[in-house]
Amino acid sequence: MNRLDQATDEFITAILGSAIYRTYRQELDKVKQVPGLKEQIDEFRKRNFELQLSADMDFGKLDSFEKEYENFRANPLVADFLAAELDLCRAIQRINMRITAELKFE
Repeated sequence: MNRLDQATDEFITAILGSAIYRTYRQELDKVKQVPGLKEQIDEFRKRNFELQLSADMDFGKLDSFEKEYENFRANPLVADFLAAELDLCRAIQRINMRITAELKFE
């Protein structure tokens, strides 16, 4: 194993041991204990993603989407999972941005 592979393995181990990742896994495990909830969250994320990518920024559709999922997002299991997932995604983004900047990768 070369030095880069070894460092990558150590880095992954550090992420897996981090509080952010452990919280994400705990919240994911809670969600998966409720039949169908993970699938509902996945559908919510898919629709949200599609709305964000839409070239047609229809605020009526956005408002309708938010109203449709208001009660769903108020569910503590859903809210806590989405918050933990967002925290992990932001951490990964910060790591990626730092690596890219340090490598002067353009």
